[in-house]
Amino acid sequence: MRNLKEDHKGFSTILALALIPLSGFATDVYLPSLPAMAKDLNVSASAVQLTLVFFMFSLGVSQIFIGSILDSFGRFKINIASLAVFSIASFVIALVPDIYIIYAMRIIQGIAIAFIVIAKRAYFVDLFKGEKLKSYISLFSIIWASAPIIAPFLGGYLEHSFGWKSNFYFLGLLSFLILLLELRYSGETIKEFHPFKLKSISKTYSNMLQSADFTLGFVILGITFAIVIMFNLSSPFIIERIFGFSAITTGYSALLSGLSVMIGGITAKNMLQKPLAKKVGTAITIQLILALLMIFTSSLESNIYTLVIFTMGLNICGGFIYNIVLSYCLSRFSKNAGIASGLTGGGAYMVSALFSYSFVNLYTVKSQFLLGLANISLIVIVGIVFIVFNKHRIKNAVS
Repeated sequence: MRNLKEDHKGFSTILALALIPLSGFATDVYLPSLPAMAKDLNVSASAVQLTLVFFMFSLGVSQIFIGSILDSFGRFKINIASLAVFSIASFVIALVPDIYIIYAMRIIQGIAIAFIVIAKRAYFVDLFKGEKLKSYISLFSIIWASAPIIAPFLGGYLEHSFGWKSNFYFLGLLSFLILLLELRYSGETIKEFHPFKLKSISKTYSNMLQSADFTLGFVILGITFAIVIMFNLSSPFIIERIFGFSAITTGYSALLSGLSVMIGGITAKNMLQKPLAKKVGTAITIQLILALLMIFTSSLESNIYTLVIFTMGLNICGGFIYNIVLSYCLSRFSKNAGIASGLTGGGAYMVSALFSYSFVNLYTVKSQFLLGLANISLIVIVGIVFIVFNKHRIKNAVS
């Protein structure tokens, strides 16, 4: 086993931070290409949207179980193998453009990304403590939000210049480059391996899931992120087919959407000392007002500007909420960082995949009005769940 060298710690930490948004790149880089993929593959919009849902769901399910594997067998070798698998799957999608092959490869990619992201989240818990660890954790959602900013912007130009397959060639090359750097500069970071005993692992999972504040926390994360994903799933078709713009415009719109999530995360990081309930409660209230305005103004004026402006407001609040609740969940069980990270990320992604795809199709989102209705439905659910979450959080703090 090759442990991380002290003189490589700085660059290895940069690589770890660089891998945090890889799941976002795999999600967002090809969003502007969804209409082109549907046309080229001769499938419906919902069929090509399923490529995103399959990825998110496999990523979510995998994360739930991966934490215990990483805590028992280490981070480094598993991370290297996962990067290789992800890279190969990306090239297969580009080389074999069949919708069912793409579904299978997206599921494989989701599993590989789960190992990568959970290993890198645990990396920081392995190496850092106290306020420094909290600072890095609060950076996660900010850095992760860089993917929704950069990926669709880049993907729009790749689609416009080279076609949708170029997005997956890009993912394959990017992950292969990081793989080479990881082999050179990274190493094992876990200090204490946990025996892989199903009974004790099951007990750990059970204890975490029975903690209502923790479980409700990742439900809030999932539904909050579902609001972002709903825009990602529906906007390419609204912008390109209804408004008549190109994939580049879709990329710019997604860039602004992602930038909004990052702004929300940065704002939350600068308000760490403020009471959690007041911060999140205010953000949910603002989201509710914006969603109502999105619905009411659609009959007066509905265009790409109103669509994007209201979405940006919603996503600033969403990024704010996500950062705060993620920090709470990841620091809830520090002794079992891998499992806690896996349950948090996995549960959130499963909830996001379920709610985003279901509500996009429930409301058949093809306009600002329908997107507003879908948004307000999810915001109301988040508000109700947060009230219950906060009661259990206070109860846990007192006990």
